[in-house]
Amino acid sequence: MLQEIACSSCGETEELSGERIAGAISMRCNACGERWERDLTPACRSCGSKDLVAVPHAMVEKSRGTQLSVVGTRMINLCSTCEADSIEQWQRNRPNPLMPRVLPTVGDIDDVLSE
Repeated sequence: MLQEIACSSCGETEELSGERIAGAISMRCNACGERWERDLTPACRSCGSKDLVAVPHAMVEKSRGTQLSVVGTRMINLCSTCEADSIEQWQRNRPNPLMPRVLPTVGDIDDVLSE
């Protein structure tokens, strides 16, 4: 999920432009002319904390029948305050990646019976 970026002056989300300069992005709203610096340091979307832990997260797909396979991993940032339970779960199961909370399912029984 991408972070929604909006002009703090007029709320515009589409007519924005930016230029990367060192550790930030210099943003400009083309609708109202407002300018601001956007920090590139990741932060928690819930509490704003910058105390994040990078954790490998499993990408899971159905391979055949009801069998699930890990097809890859990607790094995600977890907040040490808001997502402490997920960090603890990952630390207990290291070196394995953190599994998704919602796994792919077979689907509705009617879909299976109609095939």
